[in-house]
Amino acid sequence: MSVKVLIPTPLQKFTNDQATLECNGATISELIEALEQTCPGIKARLCDEQGQPRRFLNLYVNSEDIRFLEGTDTPLKEGDEVSIVPAVAGG
Repeated sequence: MSVKVLIPTPLQKFTNDQATLECNGATISELIEALEQTCPGIKARLCDEQGQPRRFLNLYVNSEDIRFLEGTDTPLKEGDEVSIVPAVAGG
């Protein structure tokens, strides 16, 4: 099953400067593993030592924050769009 992944500019050095990728995965965690296979080193930027998304990153499936879905167990289906969005802070 193919899922479109939107890659933010700071992580595009792992994707050969591609802003979008097509990957396979039945869940967010499987998708992250597939990204790591295609783009070595990207998982360390996305996940902490426990394999959970880093606090400064937000992951969305079709504009829904995975924190309000099932986290990394959020199921994916053909044609879904996953956005990786770095958190922005300021004041």
